[in-house]
Amino acid sequence: MARVTAFSNQKGGVGKTTTCVNMAAFLAERGKKVLVIDMDPQGNASSALGFFEHKNKNSVYDLLTGGKTAGETVRPTEKENLLLIPSSEDLAGAELELAQVMIGRERVLDEKIEEIKKDYDHVFIDCPPSLGLLTVNSLAAADGVIIPIQCEYFALEGLSQIMNTIKLVKKFLRPDIEVEGVVVTMYDGRSKLSKGVIAEIEKVFGDKVFATRIPRNIRLAEAPSYGKTVADYDPKCAGAAAYRALAAEYQEKTEK
Repeated sequence: MARVTAFSNQKGGVGKTTTCVNMAAFLAERGKKVLVIDMDPQGNASSALGFFEHKNKNSVYDLLTGGKTAGETVRPTEKENLLLIPSSEDLAGAELELAQVMIGRERVLDEKIEEIKKDYDHVFIDCPPSLGLLTVNSLAAADGVIIPIQCEYFALEGLSQIMNTIKLVKKFLRPDIEVEGVVVTMYDGRSKLSKGVIAEIEKVFGDKVFATRIPRNIRLAEAPSYGKTVADYDPKCAGAAAYRALAAEYQEKTEK
Protein backbone atom coordinates (compact mmCIF):
# COMPACT_ATOMS: atom_id res chain seq x y z
CA MET A 1 0.00 0.00 0.00
CA ALA A 2 1.41 3.37 -1.04
CA ARG A 3 2.60 5.93 1.44
CA VAL A 4 0.90 9.23 0.56
CA THR A 5 2.96 12.38 1.06
CA ALA A 6 1.78 15.95 0.51
CA PHE A 7 4.29 18.67 -0.37
CA SER A 8 2.97 21.89 1.08
CA ASN A 9 3.95 25.43 2.01
CA GLN A 10 1.67 28.43 1.77
CA LYS A 11 4.60 30.58 0.68
CA GLY A 12 5.32 30.34 -3.04
CA GLY A 13 8.74 30.09 -4.63
CA VAL A 14 10.24 27.79 -2.00
CA GLY A 15 10.99 24.84 -4.28
CA LYS A 16 7.87 22.84 -3.39
CA THR A 17 7.13 21.50 -6.87
CA THR A 18 10.83 21.06 -7.68
CA THR A 19 11.23 18.96 -4.54
CA CYS A 20 8.11 16.90 -5.24
CA VAL A 21 8.91 15.91 -8.83
CA ASN A 22 12.64 15.39 -8.34
CA MET A 23 12.25 13.25 -5.24
CA ALA A 24 9.68 11.24 -7.19
CA ALA A 25 12.07 10.82 -10.12
CA PHE A 26 14.97 9.59 -8.01
CA LEU A 27 12.74 7.21 -6.06
CA ALA A 28 11.57 5.86 -9.42
CA GLU A 29 15.21 5.32 -10.35
CA ARG A 30 15.60 3.36 -7.11
CA GLY A 31 12.94 0.96 -8.34
CA LYS A 32 9.95 2.45 -6.51
CA LYS A 33 6.67 2.94 -8.33
CA VAL A 34 5.64 6.56 -7.75
CA LEU A 35 2.50 8.51 -8.62
CA VAL A 36 2.55 12.32 -8.62
CA ILE A 37 -0.81 14.09 -8.23
CA ASP A 38 -0.70 17.73 -9.36
CA MET A 39 -3.23 19.58 -7.20
CA ASP A 40 -1.94 23.04 -8.15
CA PRO A 41 -3.99 24.86 -10.82
CA GLN A 42 -0.73 26.36 -12.12
CA GLY A 43 0.21 22.86 -13.27
CA ASN A 44 3.95 23.19 -12.69
CA ALA A 45 4.43 19.58 -11.65
CA SER A 46 2.63 18.48 -14.82
CA SER A 47 4.88 20.68 -16.97
CA ALA A 48 7.98 19.37 -15.23
CA LEU A 49 6.92 15.85 -16.19
CA GLY A 50 6.28 16.73 -19.84
CA PHE A 51 2.58 17.65 -19.77
CA PHE A 52 2.37 21.22 -21.04
CA GLU A 53 -1.30 21.27 -22.02
CA HIS A 54 -3.47 23.72 -20.09
CA LYS A 55 -6.59 21.73 -20.93
CA ASN A 56 -5.54 18.23 -19.93
CA LYS A 57 -8.38 15.78 -20.39
CA ASN A 58 -8.93 13.27 -17.60
CA SER A 59 -7.05 15.55 -15.21
CA VAL A 60 -7.23 15.87 -11.44
CA TYR A 61 -10.14 18.27 -12.03
CA ASP A 62 -12.11 15.47 -13.67
CA LEU A 63 -11.14 13.19 -10.79
CA LEU A 64 -12.45 15.63 -8.18
CA THR A 65 -15.57 16.93 -9.92
CA GLY A 66 -16.20 15.03 -13.14
CA GLY A 67 -16.89 11.51 -11.99
CA LYS A 68 -13.68 10.03 -13.38
CA THR A 69 -11.94 7.26 -11.45
CA ALA A 70 -8.31 7.55 -10.38
CA GLY A 71 -7.39 4.80 -12.81
CA GLU A 72 -8.86 6.80 -15.70
CA THR A 73 -6.77 9.88 -14.89
CA VAL A 74 -3.33 8.33 -14.34
CA ARG A 75 -0.85 8.99 -17.17
CA PRO A 76 2.56 7.41 -17.77
CA THR A 77 5.51 9.77 -18.04
CA GLU A 78 8.69 9.27 -20.03
CA LYS A 79 10.40 8.00 -16.87
CA GLU A 80 9.97 4.36 -15.93
CA ASN A 81 8.06 3.81 -12.65
CA LEU A 82 6.89 7.44 -12.55
CA LEU A 83 3.24 8.27 -13.29
CA LEU A 84 1.13 11.42 -13.08
CA ILE A 85 -2.40 12.64 -12.55
CA PRO A 86 -2.03 16.01 -14.30
CA SER A 87 -3.47 19.35 -13.39
CA SER A 88 -5.67 21.46 -15.65
CA GLU A 89 -6.53 25.16 -15.80
CA ASP A 90 -10.08 24.09 -14.93
CA LEU A 91 -8.82 23.12 -11.48
CA ALA A 92 -8.92 26.81 -10.53
CA GLY A 93 -12.71 26.49 -10.39
CA ALA A 94 -12.73 23.22 -8.49
CA GLU A 95 -12.63 24.90 -5.08
CA LEU A 96 -15.91 26.67 -5.86
CA GLU A 97 -17.48 23.41 -6.96
CA LEU A 98 -16.18 21.51 -3.94
CA ALA A 99 -17.44 24.28 -1.65
CA GLN A 100 -20.99 23.47 -2.78
CA VAL A 101 -20.67 19.84 -1.66
CA MET A 102 -22.36 19.65 1.72
CA ILE A 103 -20.91 16.38 3.04
CA GLY A 104 -17.37 15.06 2.72
CA ARG A 105 -15.97 17.82 0.51
CA GLU A 106 -12.63 17.72 2.36
CA ARG A 107 -12.18 14.00 1.68
CA VAL A 108 -12.96 13.74 -2.02
CA LEU A 109 -9.34 13.12 -3.07
CA ASP A 110 -8.75 10.62 -0.26
CA GLU A 111 -11.76 8.55 -1.32
CA LYS A 112 -10.88 8.78 -5.03
CA ILE A 113 -7.33 7.49 -4.70
CA GLU A 114 -8.07 4.71 -2.22
CA GLU A 115 -8.63 2.20 -5.02
CA ILE A 116 -5.19 2.71 -6.61
CA LYS A 117 -2.91 3.03 -3.57
CA LYS A 118 -2.19 -0.69 -3.72
CA ASP A 119 -0.56 -0.19 -7.13
CA TYR A 120 2.18 2.18 -5.91
CA ASP A 121 4.97 2.46 -3.37
CA HIS A 122 4.60 6.22 -3.02
CA VAL A 123 1.96 8.80 -3.92
CA PHE A 124 3.24 12.39 -3.91
CA ILE A 125 0.74 15.26 -3.91
CA ASP A 126 1.92 18.69 -5.05
CA CYS A 127 -0.30 21.17 -3.17
CA PRO A 128 -1.12 24.71 -4.32
CA PRO A 129 0.54 27.58 -2.40
CA SER A 130 -2.68 28.38 -0.55
CA LEU A 131 -4.76 26.94 2.28
CA GLY A 132 -8.07 26.38 0.47
CA LEU A 133 -10.06 23.21 -0.18
CA LEU A 134 -7.53 21.81 -2.65
CA THR A 135 -4.81 21.88 0.00
CA VAL A 136 -7.16 20.54 2.68
CA ASN A 137 -8.13 17.67 0.34
CA SER A 138 -4.46 16.94 -0.25
CA LEU A 139 -3.63 16.90 3.46
CA ALA A 140 -6.69 14.81 4.31
CA ALA A 141 -5.46 12.18 1.85
CA ALA A 142 -1.87 12.16 3.16
CA ASP A 143 -0.02 10.06 5.69
CA GLY A 144 2.62 12.76 6.02
CA VAL A 145 3.66 16.23 4.89
CA ILE A 146 6.99 17.44 3.56
CA ILE A 147 7.52 21.19 3.94
CA PRO A 148 10.15 22.76 1.67
CA ILE A 149 11.55 25.96 3.19
CA GLN A 150 13.64 28.46 1.27
CA CYS A 151 16.90 29.34 2.99
CA GLU A 152 16.19 33.06 3.19
CA TYR A 153 15.11 35.68 5.70
CA PHE A 154 11.37 35.19 5.25
CA ALA A 155 11.65 31.39 5.35
CA LEU A 156 9.40 30.99 8.37
CA GLU A 157 6.80 33.45 7.06
CA GLY A 158 3.48 31.68 6.77
CA LEU A 159 4.83 28.54 8.37
CA SER A 160 2.53 28.91 11.36
CA GLN A 161 -0.45 28.84 9.00
CA ILE A 162 0.47 25.54 7.35
CA MET A 163 1.22 24.08 10.79
CA ASN A 164 -2.17 25.23 12.08
CA THR A 165 -3.84 23.71 9.02
CA ILE A 166 -2.06 20.39 9.60
CA LYS A 167 -3.14 20.54 13.25
CA LEU A 168 -6.80 21.03 12.23
CA VAL A 169 -6.61 18.24 9.64
CA LYS A 170 -5.12 15.98 12.30
CA LYS A 171 -7.91 16.85 14.73
CA PHE A 172 -10.90 16.59 12.40
CA LEU A 173 -9.96 14.64 9.26
CA ARG A 174 -6.83 12.50 9.54
CA PRO A 175 -5.61 11.75 13.08
CA ASP A 176 -2.45 9.95 11.92
CA ILE A 177 -1.05 12.70 9.68
CA GLU A 178 2.40 13.95 10.66
CA VAL A 179 5.09 16.29 9.44
CA GLU A 180 7.38 13.83 7.70
CA GLY A 181 10.18 16.27 7.19
CA VAL A 182 11.39 19.74 6.30
CA VAL A 183 13.58 20.26 3.22
CA VAL A 184 15.92 23.24 3.18
CA THR A 185 16.08 24.60 -0.39
CA MET A 186 18.15 27.26 -2.18
CA TYR A 187 20.98 26.68 0.29
CA ASP A 188 24.28 28.54 0.15
CA GLY A 189 26.82 27.00 2.52
CA ARG A 190 28.99 30.13 2.39
CA SER A 191 26.21 32.37 3.68
CA LYS A 192 25.81 33.24 7.35
CA LEU A 193 22.17 33.92 6.57
CA SER A 194 21.64 30.33 5.41
CA LYS A 195 23.21 28.97 8.57
CA GLY A 196 21.09 31.27 10.70
CA VAL A 197 17.86 30.26 8.96
CA ILE A 198 18.69 26.57 9.37
CA ALA A 199 19.34 27.11 13.08
CA GLU A 200 15.89 28.67 13.45
CA ILE A 201 14.23 25.88 11.46
CA GLU A 202 15.94 23.22 13.58
CA LYS A 203 14.72 24.94 16.76
CA VAL A 204 11.15 24.39 15.54
CA PHE A 205 11.42 20.98 13.85
CA GLY A 206 14.47 19.30 15.38
CA ASP A 207 15.41 16.03 13.71
CA LYS A 208 12.56 16.33 11.23
CA VAL A 209 14.80 18.63 9.17
CA PHE A 210 16.39 16.51 6.43
CA ALA A 211 20.19 16.46 6.58
CA THR A 212 20.36 16.90 2.79
CA ARG A 213 20.37 20.55 1.71
CA ILE A 214 19.24 21.56 -1.77
CA PRO A 215 21.61 24.16 -3.24
CA ARG A 216 20.82 26.98 -5.60
CA ASN A 217 21.41 25.42 -9.01
CA ILE A 218 20.61 26.78 -12.47
CA ARG A 219 20.10 23.28 -13.91
CA LEU A 220 17.25 22.69 -11.47
CA ALA A 221 15.59 25.85 -12.74
CA GLU A 222 16.12 24.96 -16.41
CA ALA A 223 14.87 21.36 -16.34
CA PRO A 224 11.07 22.02 -16.16
CA SER A 225 11.13 24.15 -19.33
CA TYR A 226 12.21 21.00 -21.16
CA GLY A 227 9.51 18.88 -19.51
CA LYS A 228 12.11 16.93 -17.57
CA THR A 229 13.18 16.33 -14.01
CA VAL A 230 16.80 17.07 -13.21
CA ALA A 231 17.37 13.30 -13.05
CA ASP A 232 17.07 13.22 -16.84
CA TYR A 233 18.03 16.77 -17.75
CA ASP A 234 21.43 16.84 -16.05
CA PRO A 235 21.96 13.88 -13.69
CA LYS A 236 25.51 14.98 -12.84
CA CYS A 237 24.76 18.52 -11.67
CA ALA A 238 24.83 19.60 -8.02
CA GLY A 239 21.02 19.83 -7.86
CA ALA A 240 20.66 16.26 -9.11
CA ALA A 241 23.18 15.00 -6.57
CA ALA A 242 21.27 16.73 -3.78
CA TYR A 243 17.86 15.35 -4.77
CA ARG A 244 19.35 11.88 -5.29
CA ALA A 245 20.67 12.02 -1.72
CA LEU A 246 17.36 13.41 -0.43
CA ALA A 247 15.38 10.57 -2.05
CA ALA A 248 17.70 8.05 -0.40
CA GLU A 249 17.35 9.79 2.98
CA TYR A 250 13.56 9.91 2.62
CA GLN A 251 13.41 6.23 1.68
CA GLU A 252 15.52 5.28 4.67
CA LYS A 253 13.27 7.28 7.01
CA THR A 254 9.97 5.96 5.67
CA GLU A 255 10.96 2.31 5.32
CA LYS A 256 12.31 1.83 8.84
